[in-house]
Amino acid sequence: MIELTDTNSAQIAAEFVRARIRAGSPAMGMVMTLIIVVDEDSAPDAMEAARLASREHPARVLGVILGDGRGAPTINAQVGIGQSWTGETALIRLKGEVVKHPESVVLPLLLPDSPVAIWWPKDAPADPAADPLGALAQRRITDAAASTKAKGRALHTLCSTYAKGNTDLAWTRITPWRALLAAALDQQPLKVRRASVTAERISPSAELLRAWLNDRLHVEVDRENSRGPGITEVVLETKDGPIRISRLDGKLATFSSPDRPDRPVALKRRELPDLLAEELRRLDEDDIYRDATKRLMKLDGH
Repeated sequence: MIELTDTNSAQIAAEFVRARIRAGSPAMGMVMTLIIVVDEDSAPDAMEAARLASREHPARVLGVILGDGRGAPTINAQVGIGQSWTGETALIRLKGEVVKHPESVVLPLLLPDSPVAIWWPKDAPADPAADPLGALAQRRITDAAASTKAKGRALHTLCSTYAKGNTDLAWTRITPWRALLAAALDQQPLKVRRASVTAERISPSAELLRAWLNDRLHVEVDRENSRGPGITEVVLETKDGPIRISRLDGKLATFSSPDRPDRPVALKRRELPDLLAEELRRLDEDDIYRDATKRLMKLDGH
């Protein structure tokens, strides 16, 4: 990694070129630019998650740390390639007046003719699509579960400002649950009369799963609390008996259905790099997530 102090976008871009030449790779097969808006304390973990996800999606990863907005504009950066990264990486620290216009630094560093994704590992703006950096991206990834401010309302805020290209890792976390539930009804096409989702008291994933079930099955879905971790049980009530997926340890679930023996199902809570990699696989609108956000707002009277 090369340290650049009191630098600018042109010097960072030039350092990318020099780093490729030093590595003997004047051209690299990067498929996108990933912007990570992160604070100083969370930067190491976020960049590590991006590094692991980049094995599947080689990218130019631009970590952006927005510091104190007072004083003279200052840009410092760590730039490099290699070190198990499949693309290029820069961790850019902004201070002073430039904090108010981060897009002026990031825009010249985007890979030409390639998609752009942005990820807020913690506190996302209330309206990601209207954010100066969010407006640069086709895919905007938030994480309501990681919010440190008004955590109980974070998901509702993001749902209320949904725009094409938005998604949330709370939604990504329930992909295995949705797959299991859909498969269960494919195997036993029973009429569902009612459903319930049990999870920790504050669980954005549980709220989205409740909304998705309500939207798809058109039945009332109860929301119940447990000690976790995460979602612990989903029950679909049918006239022949309940279809139940119960996961009490966050690793192994028990799948129960009418007239069939219980069976264990692997349902481990996934790590952050896996979640990020899944969201980077598609850059078009996730219409199922869109419908779930709209239904959640209706269920909660918004």
